[in-house]
Amino acid sequence: MAFDIEMIKGVYNKMTERVDAARSIVGKPLTLAEKILYNHLWDGKPTKAFVRGKDYVDFAPDRIACQDATAQMALLQFMQAGKSKVAVPTTVHCDHLIQAKDGAAADLQFANKTSKEVFDFLSSVSNKYGIGFWKPGAGIIHQVVLENYAFPGGMMIGTDSHTVNAGGLGMVAIGVGGADAVDVMAGMAWELKFPKLIGVKLTGKLSGWTAPKDVILKVAGILTVKGGTGCIVEYFGEGAKSMSATGKGTICNMGAEIGATTSTFGYDASMERYLRATDRGDVADAANTVAEYLTGDDEVYANPELYFDQVIEINLDTLKPHINGPFSPDIATEAGADLTKKATANDWPLMVEWGLIGSCTNSSYEDLSRAASIAKQAIEKGMIIKAEFGINPGSEQVRYTADRDGLLGTFEALGAKIFTNACGPCIGQWARYSDPKNAPKNSIIHSFNRNFAKRADGNPNTHAFVASPEMVAAITIAGRLDFDPTKDKIINKNGEEVMFDEPTGDELPANGFAVEDAGFQAPIADGSTVEVVVDPNSERLQLLEPFIPLGTEIKNAKLLIKAFGKCTTDHISMAGPWLRFRGHLDNISNNCLIGAVNAFNQSTDKVKNQLTGEYGPVPATARAYKAAGVKSIVVGDHNYGEGSSREHAAMEPRHLGVAAVIVKSFARIHETNLKKQGMLGLTFANEADYDLILEDDTFNFLDLNEFAPGKQLTLELVHIDGSKDVIKLNHTYNQGQIEWYTEGSALNLIKKENAKS
Repeated sequence: MAFDIEMIKGVYNKMTERVDAARSIVGKPLTLAEKILYNHLWDGKPTKAFVRGKDYVDFAPDRIACQDATAQMALLQFMQAGKSKVAVPTTVHCDHLIQAKDGAAADLQFANKTSKEVFDFLSSVSNKYGIGFWKPGAGIIHQVVLENYAFPGGMMIGTDSHTVNAGGLGMVAIGVGGADAVDVMAGMAWELKFPKLIGVKLTGKLSGWTAPKDVILKVAGILTVKGGTGCIVEYFGEGAKSMSATGKGTICNMGAEIGATTSTFGYDASMERYLRATDRGDVADAANTVAEYLTGDDEVYANPELYFDQVIEINLDTLKPHINGPFSPDIATEAGADLTKKATANDWPLMVEWGLIGSCTNSSYEDLSRAASIAKQAIEKGMIIKAEFGINPGSEQVRYTADRDGLLGTFEALGAKIFTNACGPCIGQWARYSDPKNAPKNSIIHSFNRNFAKRADGNPNTHAFVASPEMVAAITIAGRLDFDPTKDKIINKNGEEVMFDEPTGDELPANGFAVEDAGFQAPIADGSTVEVVVDPNSERLQLLEPFIPLGTEIKNAKLLIKAFGKCTTDHISMAGPWLRFRGHLDNISNNCLIGAVNAFNQSTDKVKNQLTGEYGPVPATARAYKAAGVKSIVVGDHNYGEGSSREHAAMEPRHLGVAAVIVKSFARIHETNLKKQGMLGLTFANEADYDLILEDDTFNFLDLNEFAPGKQLTLELVHIDGSKDVIKLNHTYNQGQIEWYTEGSALNLIKKENAKS
């Protein structure tokens, strides 16, 4: 039986009336995304049609999911909200703080020892406030959510950008910062600009070496890392129906890599099969009663150009396996000759040192079974594996079942190392090098979602490439990036030329899923007696102090850094070894912007302190300005804040005295996170004004006292020679968000309103 089945039935009970009302108001057939959005309006039954990409709308999500790294800050904020229990079903999943090094058992034991303080904190806070807690080793948040909580037609938010994975079961699931989650935990509305819609029509059917992963790798190449910003991507067509639910999840998962608000698929037979296989027949039965409301209207899919803002069509019959990278997930290349040509031209290392399968993107039973079919062939045909091999199962249920069915044994027979059911190398929790900064140039291939520089192993010289699990297995065995398993042969240990057959696998385990201990801890009924203790001397946890409002008189602010080129949340607040400080704002602020490239010297973590004239680390320089009572400014390029949802990338600059972040364009989640923390997130009205910013500039906001929705702000740049430039800045703040700024943060406003009630 499913968790929260009565809540799910409640969503379906309202859906018919609300969707019918929305269809009448909008005056046209509806996409699936629109049906879910209109069914989750905070005010209930729709009364107006919303303008895509313009109107801010209040929603009522059904549930919240948090992973351990982001949950710390989210729960520390919720503790200030003045509530005794979360208002909607919420879960915490311990998957980020487990390093991959020696193997599952040793690594989990080490994590439980070194992060005990954090795990105990999360467990006690969960118990106190009615939150479901998934223990370390239980699995990766998004795989666990897909197995236990996702349901067709639902709306979920999560404090991780890959919350979108639940679109594989027909949800609108959206990654947010912790402050957004706190709003919903506290019983308040969640605000989102009504998304634009991108339709992806899938024709044909996948076969051979082509996998669901190749669909999103292709889409990433078409849309780039920012092409989906502000949009929901909805997949449809016969090709969509032919794929498994977990395959759909893979596609939705990597929608985060194109900046999409989320991605989703209509309810179909594969979703019903998955629900029943994961002991949620009651959800399937309930969904079947409103099945026509859990997919887009027929007219929409018949004439998509009339109903979507953009339409992409992909023929699965002709889609080829892709390998994307390095350094950006949208550098899309077909495997084989095209990759060989591109790698040679760009001097990418062709020898592959590691192959990694897992992460929230590709760690399902189907993924492991298809990759295991390749590993089994290698053993049977006498192939010698040329690269090292690592596997991260998605959940304890997947791991236990895969072990029972011999899949893990096959990998181990080939020499693979089985890591913990956790994120591991995907988010930088990989002890590959003792000194990653000076590690050599090399290539790795993985089935993860992101491949930014230094992300997996901390080595800036590691060229990471993204592919399907079966392609990762084949290339790992061959040891070469340019290996094409559809054509190329391998010399086996007997000197014979052999080839791989096409991969095979099972959508679902033939003998069903099984598990002895899934790792779930239900909260006690009354948590009022639970005491949450945070040691004031802890280096891992720190109770939060409210941010002080920045006010309307920001004058003589100094430039902290002008970031050059790609500046993701990994650059602003990198993960890896810094994950241990995610619950301690002051300590983790020592990584603030240390990965961003300074436009004036092309160096990282080396900026000019205008008070002393000396160059030093970004955090230290920011602290010096703050100590002197001087506010600072960060300037950036396009798609600033791309990548993970981590709100630390907004909270750290705020904590260190940054008043405004001014860029050419923002990634959606990061822009919202800045607003939530009471900062100014602004864009150049004229992108060329980025070039006017000089290293010794001082900034004066001339009309911040007139801060209002739709009204540009004016900024005076005072250069060191006394000359000045005056530029215009755009913003997307509505009146409610301006109140966040006025109060110092959204949390301050929540506390103020709760104090009145």
